[in-house]
Amino acid sequence: MNNLLVIVGPTAVGKSAIAIELAQRLGGEIVSADSRYLYRGMDIGTAKPTPADRARVPHHLIDVTDPDQPWSLAQFRDAADVLIGEINRRGRLPILVGGTGQYIHALLEGWSIPRRAADPQLRAGLAAIVERDGGDELYRRLQQADPAAAASIDRRNVRRVVRALEVTLITGQPFSAQRQKKPPRYHAFTVGLMLSRPKLYNRIDARVESMLASGLVAEVQALAAKGYDWSLPALSAIGYKQIGMYLRGECDLLEAGRMIKRETRRFVRRQANWFKPGDPRIQWFDIEQLDVDRLAEDVRRFCSESS
Repeated sequence: MNNLLVIVGPTAVGKSAIAIELAQRLGGEIVSADSRYLYRGMDIGTAKPTPADRARVPHHLIDVTDPDQPWSLAQFRDAADVLIGEINRRGRLPILVGGTGQYIHALLEGWSIPRRAADPQLRAGLAAIVERDGGDELYRRLQQADPAAAASIDRRNVRRVVRALEVTLITGQPFSAQRQKKPPRYHAFTVGLMLSRPKLYNRIDARVESMLASGLVAEVQALAAKGYDWSLPALSAIGYKQIGMYLRGECDLLEAGRMIKRETRRFVRRQANWFKPGDPRIQWFDIEQLDVDRLAEDVRRFCSESS
């Protein structure tokens, strides 16, 4: 059983800064659980830790693939699991940090993620259904094929709907039946960071303005210049999608900024479905009242008692 510190919470609450402070106090290394940090060339729009931050504390699972080579949930889980073990064996503390709830739950709950063979023809057929009839039609088909999976997936998350249908159709078994859970392999101390919604929304607005001032438009232009297609999942991420619309003349920059802020707020509300204040596994702290030194002592005590 490996010790593991987990830091969760909504976008823009300040997880990365607190993780670095704790890592410096505890001899820790950060393992990113942010699906967008995986991609090279996507720095500003993801609020990726800066080179200076990464020089202060070792970071892992950042800049490991290109935007046109997406990682699956299974790839992330396997890589993170190996890293957590290696960091423990070095006598250091792995700190899993991020807002991608599916990634964190897959690790902590021991998800057995169904593998699927590649079927480009099937993928193209499902994409054609979305293009012709919309995502709701694909979701309706998933409801018929696997009601349990459909109930657990947001109908607006077309990529997850497509994946669930792919696995079901390729394997002939419901996607939900293939996702089993194993006993957790970690002694996990999970910290949840929170902030009142008005203050969090103000942080989001300020972050978006900072991204735009720091060169987000140029960053997206550079990705397009490398030939990455706008339809790639990575370029459909919040920020990249809206700036892409601006670059294609579909809106002005002011409206693109408004859309990024609005979609980020919606994303925060969806994140709350993964990280709930009533979850007994999570110790919640208001970030404005957090005593980092005291928290570090609590984590040391937890690790000592579990070893």
